[in-house]
Amino acid sequence: MPRVLAIDYGIKRCGIAISDPLKIIANAFTVIQSDTIIVELKKIVIEKDIDTIVVGYPVNMKSEITNTTKLVQTFIDQLIKEFPNLLIETFDERLTSKMAQQTLILTNTKKTERQNKSNTDLISATILLQNYLDYSQNKNKKQ
Repeated sequence: MPRVLAIDYGIKRCGIAISDPLKIIANAFTVIQSDTIIVELKKIVIEKDIDTIVVGYPVNMKSEITNTTKLVQTFIDQLIKEFPNLLIETFDERLTSKMAQQTLILTNTKKTERQNKSNTDLISATILLQNYLDYSQNKNKKQ
């Protein structure tokens, strides 16, 4: 069964999360360097039977586009070109990094591990994907 992959895109690295086959639960997967993400995604899409890629869409608290939004949009355009047979969606990522940091604190993660940005990216991608999956399930129930 196809899965959903979520990307918390960053200038240096990207957090990746993948759903279970039933598209109910988000699982942290890996962190990939941004300069190799397309090559790595091509492998992951095949290995994990991905049919949908969700990219965190960064806007500020007033829902305004920022410089980061423009960078992410360029990446999304590249995804659409490289993966024409996949559904490419965006999903609001506001506060996922803060939620990820809070998760690390609540799980008694050591300070050195909390300061490792890769951990935050990975958890942010997982939160993003879980939010997307929950939203999709609720949307389908209403239809």
